[in-house]
Amino acid sequence: PPPEPAPEPAGRHAELARAAKLELGPEFVESLARGLGVLAAFDRAAGGDEGVTLSALADATGLPRATVRRSLITLEHLGYVRSDGRRFCPRPRVLELGYAHLSGLPLSRIAQPHLVRLVAATHDSASLSVLVGDEIQYAARVPTIRIMSVDITVGTRFPAHATSMGRVLLAGLPAAERAARLDRLELAPLTRHTITSRDRLRAELDRVAEAGHALVDEELEEGLRALAVPVLDRSGRVVAAVNVSMHASRRTAERAVAELLPALREAAAGIEHDLRVAGRFTRVRIP
Repeated sequence: PPPEPAPEPAGRHAELARAAKLELGPEFVESLARGLGVLAAFDRAAGGDEGVTLSALADATGLPRATVRRSLITLEHLGYVRSDGRRFCPRPRVLELGYAHLSGLPLSRIAQPHLVRLVAATHDSASLSVLVGDEIQYAARVPTIRIMSVDITVGTRFPAHATSMGRVLLAGLPAAERAARLDRLELAPLTRHTITSRDRLRAELDRVAEAGHALVDEELEEGLRALAVPVLDRSGRVVAAVNVSMHASRRTAERAVAELLPALREAAAGIEHDLRVAGRFTRVRIP
């Protein structure tokens, strides 16, 4: 598997806080941001089971020692941190800060706000799906106007071979599993454009695996064009796919890739980031 994502560089939280302060002005609560930054820094600061020093936390946050000290005193008083006078450790009470919410967190809830932003950027419907057998199953969706004869809702399933998300998910399977899956797929022609040749589909999945995206043009339904990218977990395994779908008259295939792929990849990266963060605290439910 690919290596674990690199930790955020020291001082990154302070940089983000400064940028947010400039953007929000007096609406930004700087002391709250600093305290949260100190809590988040315990993972990055060198210490171990015996705790973390004030200096290590200051280095990890990029904040002045005096600022970190005031945050730690406040956090200790509230019961979120304990200290032996020189080293500091988080207390179990930090789990109150979202763990109960995360403990039952499904992937669809992680994806939803990213899909909302994707729709706002593209003005087309966006969805997230997972592979269930030989079909995709919609796990989250933000529609704009209805462009299909079938009303798509969470739980709707379509044959994987004829959908953009299905091809991304099939292409992301290990080689042996992908070959076995392809041998048993029933390649039903859903429109006159649907790929029904195993050799053609095999070549297309190879191309999707290499390119990192799939464009399906009127293969699921006449007049429907869709572009999809994968969503990876922290081990690099494809666990879901995100797509944008549109009426074919809105953009040519070339324009769809040029205009939508950057926004799609940004949405997928955001979902992956939130998935990694949530995965540190709980097992995210993926249908």
